Amino acid sequence: MATEFDLVVVGGGIVGLSTAYALTRARPGVKVAVVEKEQDLSRHQTGRNSGVIHSGVYYRPGSLKAQYATGGAAEMVEFCKEQGVPYEVTGKLIVATRPDELPRLRALAERGRENGIPVAELDRAGIRAYEPEVTGLAGLHIGTTGICDYPAVARRYAELAQEAGAVLLTGTELLTVDRRADGVTLRAGQRELRCGVLVNCAGLHSDRIARLAGDDPGVRIIPFRGEYYELVEHRRSLVRGLVYPVPDPAFPFLGVHLTRGVHGDVHVGPNAVPALAREGYDWRTVKPRDLAETVSFPGTWQIARRHWRYEIGELHRSLSKRAFTTAVQRLLPAVTAADLTPATAGVRAQAVAKDGTLLDDFAFAGFDPDDPSSTRRVVHVLNAPSPAATASLAIGREVARRALAALAAG
Repeated sequence: MATEFDLVVVGGGIVGLSTAYALTRARPGVKVAVVEKEQDLSRHQTGRNSGVIHSGVYYRPGSLKAQYATGGAAEMVEFCKEQGVPYEVTGKLIVATRPDELPRLRALAERGRENGIPVAELDRAGIRAYEPEVTGLAGLHIGTTGICDYPAVARRYAELAQEAGAVLLTGTELLTVDRRADGVTLRAGQRELRCGVLVNCAGLHSDRIARLAGDDPGVRIIPFRGEYYELVEHRRSLVRGLVYPVPDPAFPFLGVHLTRGVHGDVHVGPNAVPALAREGYDWRTVKPRDLAETVSFPGTWQIARRHWRYEIGELHRSLSKRAFTTAVQRLLPAVTAADLTPATAGVRAQAVAKDGTLLDDFAFAGFDPDDPSSTRRVVHVLNAPSPAATASLAIGREVARRALAALAAG
């Protein structure tokens, strides 16, 4: 016998759980299930998150990332405060260490102000006032940035959704999707589920779930591993808060930065390298299917052609602790290789178009209530990398809005 639901959310990470929470708040009594292939929730991107509550300073004005992160930072702080989740509003520094970075730093300050974010410009002495061990030519201080425990946030979303009637099905992998005019039938693990709308929040596997549902997502998830070290305990005092370099606008990663977490640990990284599996958290993890999909995708080779110099540097730092330490010393001269110990790695689910364009904004597909001709019965979240955790409440509301409109449209 099939189990009947109004909506089934695929993916038990922070976006899927925030969507389930938003659905139960927007429509009390709605029948929602969350399907997660792992035995535990938040095993992948959410559970390996840096813990930063991003201010929105980096993102293009008017973009979803800018809108959702700017408001999301304050909203996340309020949620943590109300729900007893560990958090702290620390502020952060963005530091230019070379003269050629100064124009980009000024442009970043302007972008932040356009996004409504308070930005303070600093000289060398100003940098040292916040971070005595950090060196740079000039910097920005962003006071609205913070840190929190995102796995704890995700667990709280799950608990609140369950209290409102949502069903969480862990250890249940989605295997088949049969879309019909009157609904959707799913085979998930040993279960058959029927629902009015399928909501795809599968993160690293979102493009595959879209294809399983019969849709062409137009993008491929290319996994990039973020490799971290952390400061040994007796050297954590080198860093008081959060310190970032000036990002390269041509690449979606923020460069090696210093992050003090809510539990006192100080992470250093990430080093961004291609992963050999969608859940490839080290060089030893290779999945032939994942690797074949990445290598056969035209966009992969376009990325390699455009960014090969950048990636050579990332690979060098991945394979050489000395090279990684040298990169960190640009910001933190006092650090030595002996101060760094390997930490948990993460994998970023980066959506890439066939022409090699790395999607810069959050991306949704499937049913769109503003487009009557859009695909029925499904809603896909195709691109939700950082700052998705910061913006998870806003993303969840948007996905829930689309999903409930799809349910009403039938």
